[in-house]
Amino acid sequence: MNGLLDTVDAEPKPEFWYGLPYGYLQLDLRPSPEGIQEVARQLDALPEDVRDRADQVFRLYAIVLTMLRSQAVMGCALGMHPDERGEPTLSVLTVSTVRTSGAHPEAVLLQMLGDSGTGTGSDNGIVPVELPTGTGYVLETERTTLAPTAPPEGQEDPAQGTVWQGTVAIPVLRTSSIITVQLVTPAVELADDYRGVLLGVARTVTFDDPAAPDPAEVPFSDAGSGADERSPFG
Repeated sequence: MNGLLDTVDAEPKPEFWYGLPYGYLQLDLRPSPEGIQEVARQLDALPEDVRDRADQVFRLYAIVLTMLRSQAVMGCALGMHPDERGEPTLSVLTVSTVRTSGAHPEAVLLQMLGDSGTGTGSDNGIVPVELPTGTGYVLETERTTLAPTAPPEGQEDPAQGTVWQGTVAIPVLRTSSIITVQLVTPAVELADDYRGVLLGVARTVTFDDPAAPDPAEVPFSDAGSGADERSPFG
């Protein structure tokens, strides 16, 4: 679960990049109605023994899209990994940016944490962590939300369940913004594993385009300009 293999560009306009962990599939945040209908048709055509699980994934996708439409989300990925019994567990990884209108982003973040009554420190769940991009702040919580399953028999309202939610907030002075990396999963018992995934992704956040050429390979390049700030993706 901790292997970071693929490189993902934050959308729509990359200001930073991050690593996508093994087992995660980048989602289309702006699917066309025709595309959604085609996915539904393909699900109906699946064998019965896998149709229910695929339908749960599709429901989770729909729920996630609904929640993200009103948020400044740059990227979203759906993860599926086996638990200790070999059963698949689902999770959702999102990366977003919060603008601070020219204010100092760390001061804004700390003010937000103070207003929420949490503050910072291990006693209240907000833990500072040193990252390649600077100091980030980790927040974990368990909450009740919509579940990607069919409603109980005889009930029309969507099913609900408890999820673990981990967030790393990274103040970025150069853009007066706050990058948030968030991971949500109903597998509350695997919080320790998913915390490792969350922190692993946060440590890959970079402002250096991993597709940019190596300055050492560019003729007449200035070896002293940015040579030590290469992307961790190589």
